[in-house]
Amino acid sequence: MAEVAPGAASVTAAGPDAGAVAAAPAVGSGQQWNDYPTLARADYIFGCLAANGQDRETMRRCACSIDVIASILPYEAYVSAETVLSMRLAVGERAALFRVPATDAQVAELRRAQAEAEMVCF
Repeated sequence: MAEVAPGAASVTAAGPDAGAVAAAPAVGSGQQWNDYPTLARADYIFGCLAANGQDRETMRRCACSIDVIASILPYEAYVSAETVLSMRLAVGERAALFRVPATDAQVAELRRAQAEAEMVCF
């Protein structure tokens, strides 16, 4: 059984969500885990589905993945790292500004959160 983050609620799901991971901290724990807008979560899930297959099991795993990422990274850090990654794909002088070592820490933090989500959910 996967470990749940400290302070996370322990929930046992039934039905099609059986085995889902409770990545959300318990209410009143002082952590703000749900600061990701619904649109950002949906965008992540659609991208994850496109990359991993479009079935219900994959959707459950993708939803779990963004929940784990949200429990690790504040939304502002997620947006910042995603922006850096998308700008690195561009060409030209503007894109070069996002390929400097100063942006590596942001990307590394997102990659660590994604790796944790991969281990927990997939």
